[in-house]
Amino acid sequence: MRPDDRRAMLIVVYTDRLWECADFYSGIGLPLRPEQHGNGPEHHAAELDGIVFELYPASERRPATGNLRLGFTVPTQTVAHLQPGRHLLTDPDGRTVELRITRPAAP
Repeated sequence: MRPDDRRAMLIVVYTDRLWECADFYSGIGLPLRPEQHGNGPEHHAAELDGIVFELYPASERRPATGNLRLGFTVPTQTVAHLQPGRHLLTDPDGRTVELRITRPAAP
């Protein structure tokens, strides 16, 4: 394996506030969609440049993900309510989310 072949491929966040978190992350431009695999729990997933980001309901076996800082870059057209630049937000579970909003490239 070449060093440049190593990269994250999956981020799973467990939450007691599944729908609130899904609304929050959709609201900052992540293309979340509901999913369910077989008899597993309903959850939400988005593919971001080859990395899968998932929100799962917390359970006794999989407790809520605690302090975690996440960062995303999204284009301006996905979050019209925020100006381009860096923003620090807080998700419904209290996690810090750094959001970098980029302007579209000039043609």
